[in-house]
Amino acid sequence: MEKITSTETETHMPLWEVFSQEKTGKPHTHVGSLHAPDATMALQNARDAYARRGSTNLWVVPAEAIVASTPEDSPMFFDSAADKVYRHPQFYTIPRSVKL
Repeated sequence: MEKITSTETETHMPLWEVFSQEKTGKPHTHVGSLHAPDATMALQNARDAYARRGSTNLWVVPAEAIVASTPEDSPMFFDSAADKVYRHPQFYTIPRSVKL
């Protein structure tokens, strides 16, 4: 039987990113990555590796499906648009029932 090295395993199996939710209603956070042949096996492996910490929910996502912004994209994505001043808070009134 031929022994498979970890490098060969990584090239044969897709990489999955694992997100865990600690409590219902809380956000999912990235907890790690793993290699698995399919989503079912990735979820099982994620449960074994990451659910011991008391997670209530796990997501596994193919790493190739994740698209992220870069620091150079920051102004385009996160700066306020000058032509959309209606998004600024001074255009909204706070209801009397809200205590500050």
